Amino acid sequence: MSSAKISHADAPASATGNNIRFVLDGAVVSVADVSATTTVLEYLRETVGRTGTKEGCAEGDCGACTVVLGETTVDGDMRYRAINSCIRFLPTIDGKELVTVESLAGDGDTLHPVQQAMVDQHASQCGFCTPGFVMSLFALYLHNPLPQREDVLDALAGNLCRCTGYRPIIDAGCSLPAYVAPERWSRAAAQDSRHATLLKSIQRDKMLTMPGFRAPRNIDELASAYAAAPQSLLLAGGTDIGLWVTKQLRELPPIIYLGEVDELQRIDATPARLRIGAAVALTDAWEVIFARHPTLRELAQRFASPPVRNSGTLCGNIANGSPIGDAMPALIVLGARIELRCGANTREIALEDFYLGYQKKDLAPGEFVVAVKIPAQQPATLLASYKLSKRIDQDISAVCAAFAITLKDDRIDAVRIAFGGMAAVPARARVTEEALLNQVWNQATIDTAITALAQDFKPLSDMRASDRYRLRGAGNLLQRFFLEHNDETPLLRTHQALSSLSSTTDTTP
Repeated sequence: MSSAKISHADAPASATGNNIRFVLDGAVVSVADVSATTTVLEYLRETVGRTGTKEGCAEGDCGACTVVLGETTVDGDMRYRAINSCIRFLPTIDGKELVTVESLAGDGDTLHPVQQAMVDQHASQCGFCTPGFVMSLFALYLHNPLPQREDVLDALAGNLCRCTGYRPIIDAGCSLPAYVAPERWSRAAAQDSRHATLLKSIQRDKMLTMPGFRAPRNIDELASAYAAAPQSLLLAGGTDIGLWVTKQLRELPPIIYLGEVDELQRIDATPARLRIGAAVALTDAWEVIFARHPTLRELAQRFASPPVRNSGTLCGNIANGSPIGDAMPALIVLGARIELRCGANTREIALEDFYLGYQKKDLAPGEFVVAVKIPAQQPATLLASYKLSKRIDQDISAVCAAFAITLKDDRIDAVRIAFGGMAAVPARARVTEEALLNQVWNQATIDTAITALAQDFKPLSDMRASDRYRLRGAGNLLQRFFLEHNDETPLLRTHQALSSLSSTTDTTP
């Protein structure tokens, strides 16, 4: 069992100093003497004996550890989202509400509708993964009263089952609207002021400081703390850093947590641009991005699972700088720029210029990413991003591509193409762009451009794909982009004809 000290408290946050405080089952829990890298899963299983939450993979892939985290929104309501407890550090849930599978049970033997649906649909066999599925469906239940099959599939994209089969589990999710709302944890929980009032009572007005962990409250505190200790590790969602502890068993340097910095949690949208703060979750960031660029919706949905998207951040993906990060190609072709700060000084840089080499970025000691800015696109721009991976959901890319092309009089007037997985960094395909610019938008032009890709990239072979596969796949994605944006493509002509027929059919009885 963990050596953490736990107490149940009703006092204001200031009265308990730097203990970690959160709400569990309607009570404020205060935890002291805990490591900065203790995970929520470790706390639940080893400290308080809540063993319903399981450890399957310890890397946020299988979903057996899924719990739900609640926090207040700007309008004062509660927002509940599924997260992976196996890679979430306990200090990062300070000031939030934690909901586990044990929290759902009603009085006596009464099950929550999500649990009852799993029973009624025979959706559990060995049972190891079942609590995780229940919690993912519970998060869906709270915010979507009438889920469609696609909603259920997306909600469960981060949960794996190795014995029951997915059909009865999906059926359980689709059947949720038929169940009577329970007295506890009904869909109205997000509007129940008691949850928000309790959370408000434990919010801090000063930085949480404990051995190896600090959580600044504003950007000036963050800049000052990082400038004074640039060897510190900046932590946002922890969906990558968590694995350094759980899989690589690394000892981390002192952590500076970004999740409580108010300025980094904002999204500013104007007709000219989007500005997304460094602590904005991927779920929220992608929502505003594909609201303006609907063709990026598929990429957003395939970008990890909902629990990972609920914790991870877009700027964290940028700062991590992985050559196979899915966000960067799309952001590069959109002309994204990142805002940086070091002490009191700020600057901007184009995202494509941020990466200097493998795991090398244009960052000075003590400098950090504040936000990413995405300019508006020309209305006529054709935009798409595609991902090649072995699985549709929850998988690392072999190749990720993004294309932004503007046509004028059937010629390519502007073009930006970027790839991930093809080089040591996410990169533009500049030779290929030159092969396309000012050319007629036809198959011959695309054939020439596909050949030019070999001059842009010399990809490596690894466990995910060979160099030949990557180069062929990149060319095929460019071909796909052309076919999907060419009126002469037979499939598109058929679709257009059917759409025209359906829109003109007389439906009068």
